[in-house]
Amino acid sequence: MVSSMSRTANCYDNAVTESLFHSFKGECVDREVFQTRAQARRATFDYLECFSNRTRRHSTLQYMSPVMFEQLMC
Repeated sequence: MVSSMSRTANCYDNAVTESLFHSFKGECVDREVFQTRAQARRATFDYLECFSNRTRRHSTLQYMSPVMFEQLMC
């Protein structure tokens, strides 16, 4: 595995990742109080795998979900 590092002083290298974290925090985490780590893990899994990757449209993917975009590329 090779780590991905942005170039010095280039804030656009991680724009897609930063956008995902912003959406995740705003749509999933900010309004919740998790009693256990298991609850937080489950909410994270549900958000990423069930909503963000399968349903939520992403502007960087021409307003398609990642799953739909991948299916079109195969």
